[in-house]
Amino acid sequence: MPAQARRIALPRAARIGIATAVTGVSFALPLVTAISAQAHQAPAAPAAQAASAAKSAAPAASAASESYRVVSGDTLSKIADVKDVEGGWHALYEQNRSVVGANPDLIFPGQQLALPGHAADAAPAKPAAPAKPAAPATQAAEPQAQAQVQVRTEAAQPAAQLQTQLQVATPTQAVTATPVAAATSGFVAPLANPKLGTAYGVAGSMWASGHHTGQDFVAATGTPLRAIANGVVVKAGNGGAYGNEVEIKLADGHYAEYAHLSKIGVKIGQSVTAGQQIGLSGATGNVTGPHLHFEIRNGSEYGSDINPVAFLRAHGVAL
Repeated sequence: MPAQARRIALPRAARIGIATAVTGVSFALPLVTAISAQAHQAPAAPAAQAASAAKSAAPAASAASESYRVVSGDTLSKIADVKDVEGGWHALYEQNRSVVGANPDLIFPGQQLALPGHAADAAPAKPAAPAKPAAPATQAAEPQAQAQVQVRTEAAQPAAQLQTQLQVATPTQAVTATPVAAATSGFVAPLANPKLGTAYGVAGSMWASGHHTGQDFVAATGTPLRAIANGVVVKAGNGGAYGNEVEIKLADGHYAEYAHLSKIGVKIGQSVTAGQQIGLSGATGNVTGPHLHFEIRNGSEYGSDINPVAFLRAHGVAL
């Protein structure tokens, strides 16, 4: 025979088996390569998300500022000294002009003031937790919903506080307070936790009648004042030496006079009940410092005064 390659005849089943094996190898190699690439790339996504979250959280933490809630007896100068505010009370006032209003000497308990130059410390970043197997969809959705509810509740809280502050500071609105339980006789003290100052009847040339016509109560500017009993407001405005005054005609015919107020919270002709807040104490008119000058009168005008402490004690009020 001539020298040439011999063609080996194979059965049909053998040829099909060899072709299938070769083709299978060619498909298997890309599949293994793709799975290997995905295995190396998968951990990168949580790391990138953690880095992005850390970057967005850092500015928010550094932007937070310290705040201060005003209490009875506070002044801007006092707060600036205690909190070491850079620029003193002037800087504190400029930072909170929208809350305090036009008069920097008049602040009220409960107001929330921002302290300039006091940045809150950013919370330290927590180490990334090791990856956990994915939870079922129903379990993963529940913590996320709870987190959203907590964030919305906390975000709504400052708005509610701001609304309360505006109600106290707006001059055109009546001052309101939680009702106070009256004594069995229907009378209460003109302010909470009363502390007696200059007594009724003290003689002196500084008073036109020759004696002190009322009882003074120690009260810092902004202390809530309240009606001692049910009655009707007959005076509410500037009373000269009495400063801002409120006078209430009581149901028994006597008159209760409140003088030197920093804020009036009622109007002439308005009915009030025992314990209802009618204004805030201050230092308006002829005074040497903030306090409440309180009188009980037989008539509406000056000179018909009687001892207010004896009157209140006779009606079951502890002083």
